[in-house]
Amino acid sequence: MKIPALFLAVLLPGLRAAAQNTTPTAQPITDTIPVARDVVRPGVVQLHVDARDHVRGIFRVQETIPAGPGPLTLLYPKWLPGHHSPTGPIAGLAGLEFSAGGRPLAWRRDPVDMFAFQVEVPAGATAVEAKYQFLTPTDVTQGRIVATSDMLNLQWDAVTLYPAGFYARGITVAATARYPEGWRAASALEVAGREGAVVSYRPVPLDVLVDSPVFAGANVRVETLAPDVRLNIVADEPEQLAATEAQLAVHRNLVTQADKLFGARHYDHYDFLLALSGRQSGIGLEHHRSSENGVTGGYFIDWKDSLSRRVLLAHEYTHSWNGKFRRGADLWTPDYRTPMRDSLLWVYEGQTTYWGNVLAARAGLLTPAEARDALATLAGRLATDPGRQWRPLADTTEDPIISHRSPKGWRSWQRSEDYYNEGLLIWLDVDTRLRELSGGQHSLDDFARAFFGMRGGDWGELPYEFADVVRTLNEIQPHDWAAFLHERVDNVRPQAPLDGFTRGGYRLTYTDTPGDWFKSFEKARKLTDLTYSGGFILGKEGEVIEVIWDGAAFNAGLTVGSKVLAVNGRALEIEPLKAALKAGKSPLSLLVKTGDRFRTLELQYTNGLRYPHLERIGNGPASLDEILKPKP
Repeated sequence: MKIPALFLAVLLPGLRAAAQNTTPTAQPITDTIPVARDVVRPGVVQLHVDARDHVRGIFRVQETIPAGPGPLTLLYPKWLPGHHSPTGPIAGLAGLEFSAGGRPLAWRRDPVDMFAFQVEVPAGATAVEAKYQFLTPTDVTQGRIVATSDMLNLQWDAVTLYPAGFYARGITVAATARYPEGWRAASALEVAGREGAVVSYRPVPLDVLVDSPVFAGANVRVETLAPDVRLNIVADEPEQLAATEAQLAVHRNLVTQADKLFGARHYDHYDFLLALSGRQSGIGLEHHRSSENGVTGGYFIDWKDSLSRRVLLAHEYTHSWNGKFRRGADLWTPDYRTPMRDSLLWVYEGQTTYWGNVLAARAGLLTPAEARDALATLAGRLATDPGRQWRPLADTTEDPIISHRSPKGWRSWQRSEDYYNEGLLIWLDVDTRLRELSGGQHSLDDFARAFFGMRGGDWGELPYEFADVVRTLNEIQPHDWAAFLHERVDNVRPQAPLDGFTRGGYRLTYTDTPGDWFKSFEKARKLTDLTYSGGFILGKEGEVIEVIWDGAAFNAGLTVGSKVLAVNGRALEIEPLKAALKAGKSPLSLLVKTGDRFRTLELQYTNGLRYPHLERIGNGPASLDEILKPKP
């Protein structure tokens, strides 16, 4: 119906008036938390952790914080070193009570920063007492398992509140811990005294405490790898501690080869903390004078099957130089509230991944063939993932903050923390190019000594910027290193950086037989990796763990979260599936269950079984072989 113009003229002003909806004004956000200052805070914070309720994973904490009358803000660590992201496990903090002089104090959480707690200290008080629990995950769906019936991993950042307004290095903490009776504890912290199951540690600055976690357990073995370097092994069962002399020898070689590489140490003593467990969750986390390493219980007693785990200790040990002593300037923060910026993780983690693999080979943890197989596996994956078509490597350095290391449905397209392995390939490219440009006179070993090996015995922190990396490379061998690195890090590059292999005398190729490292990787993680043979990975029960974007499985409709039940009308068995893929029998009919729905998918794939390997080019000297050789 047509509305008369005169009627509209009368109606529209009223409609316009009614359309004037309420429009609120934003409230300003006021940050009332004191800014960290580089001064020493008077007094010593007393921290006591009762870890005896380990079966239920409950740490009970008592803390005394010196404080005079007036407002006091206490912070829970948020931005954690080595995590590169705001992952402080504050959800585990419970039962919080504050008091002063025996009288309870009211507290409130900061309305903006959920990691900050505010109390008013009454007149006459000299300290605030805090009591609370840290409730660790009791199932992997809740997070990492850190306490079991036989061992625990005490990370001080998880159990500590600290006063705002100071650099972490300006707050002194005296920590004690009560462990289960009969257990032994290992840490880089120096022990001030023991009374039964209670261990008192010497007072240290807060940043040193947070950087010095504890492994404790009922089954412990301690071995000296070198003067001031210990290997502390904690296991589910006593028999898992049975490291042979030959196995210990290659771990000693790791320390020797690192000394020869860097030429200096940045610790007064170092403790490898190694948990062998099928119950406590695995870990690999760097610290200045120690490292947390968690692998399956068969690391020593099933030595061949632990092949894919043997780079871990070399990687974390390298971090004492790269990541702890030296780290990107925008990543260093004065406390655990200041946001970290991860722009140089391709140096921090990328070069550490490089040296971790190289040192593992030089020490004998891996044979040269095994080391090449490991390199081929990570290179093959980077060459396969299509996400590099849109996302530059530099942007993946922000992934710990963006995704908090949570699972991804389409990792190959989204990309993840590729700065680890692609960083390795870039530094292999740099190493082989240095050798080529200098006629074999210089290598990345020279960079390691110049950039990470100065100031022996200094275990402070020496931040760096991109210009420092470029300058050091140019001092070793003049070249346009800034352009070289910018091109590989900051630009979208559809092809993986494999030039280091070809310049090193090898090329990436594929065969229908997996190498020993690849087989160890599959067995340790209880999966079947068909990334290069149809584009998917299956768990031990046929569950789909990953699907490569735009690969054959993707195009068939397979998704993570589904489960493959049958292949060509027969219940799923891995070896017949591999045989069918190898024979190129296409299409394969897959019966798939997704939720409560069943689907039949047709997998169109004819390229056979494919596993990555490095193939030798020519018969002349290969610099990759030289890189992997132990230093005399």
